[in-house]
Amino acid sequence: MKYLKSLIVLLVIPAALFAQTEPLVIPLWAKGAPGFENRRNEPEQAKDYWVKNIHNPSLTVFLPPKDKATGTAVVICPGGGHRLLVYTAEGIDPAKFLNNLGVAVFVLKYRLGRDTLSPYKIDVHAKQDGFRAMRLVRSRAAEFGIDTNRIGMMGFSAGGEVVDMVAFDKGKGDPNAPDPIDRQSSKPAFVIQIYPGPLYIPDVVPADAPPAFLLAANDDPCCSISVMQLLQRYRDAKVPVEAHLFTQGAHGFNMGQRSKLRSINTWPQRLADWLSDNNILQPISGVRPKVMH
Repeated sequence: MKYLKSLIVLLVIPAALFAQTEPLVIPLWAKGAPGFENRRNEPEQAKDYWVKNIHNPSLTVFLPPKDKATGTAVVICPGGGHRLLVYTAEGIDPAKFLNNLGVAVFVLKYRLGRDTLSPYKIDVHAKQDGFRAMRLVRSRAAEFGIDTNRIGMMGFSAGGEVVDMVAFDKGKGDPNAPDPIDRQSSKPAFVIQIYPGPLYIPDVVPADAPPAFLLAANDDPCCSISVMQLLQRYRDAKVPVEAHLFTQGAHGFNMGQRSKLRSINTWPQRLADWLSDNNILQPISGVRPKVMH
């Protein structure tokens, strides 16, 4: 009996510790997405690297160690062609990388306009989720130790299209909205676009657009053009921008970990340099030395 009790304790304690380390998930709307409240309890489908069948859009919270926290935050929009979300490689992996730089991360599960039998439209519901995500993070900034002036967005592929819909809008909240979250600004302080999709790139980048970091491979048939278009329009608007166009890499190389190409394998260091050089990683209490990957 003593042996059995000891065995149960040994099994329960690690399980409890594991449960405590599960990341916090915050639904964008407590009662479900507007107009689709009755679908909020439908389970997501997940396998290997992807998640789909998203009817209750949410943010998953990844916070940096307290001794590294800078007050900077990023909302990440994974790609997946609006059919699914490449949640592990374009959500969790970049979150861990940014956490190591002292950045709080919120990975957005947005509704998918091209999922099987989807009732959603990209330019309506995914856009709505992007706006709501930024407003929700800004509304809870004090809770997570975030500087409201340093909340950015990061998009991969189709997720970059969600970022474009949000980033180039005025982003003003409605001061008369019954929901206090909707009174917040949705404007990101900066954007990070990794092989962003071609939809929703504005013909003219506004003068108040957030500074941008753009990256893709030249042999990407989908999204190298997006980076070149954004770069030129940023230059025309005289808004700060940095762009990297690698010779090889094709599409969907994620954080570069699985690539044999040195330039692709180490691309996250370019992002770390940009964040550091532009003082985006500067803590509220002072200046932190340049962070290396």
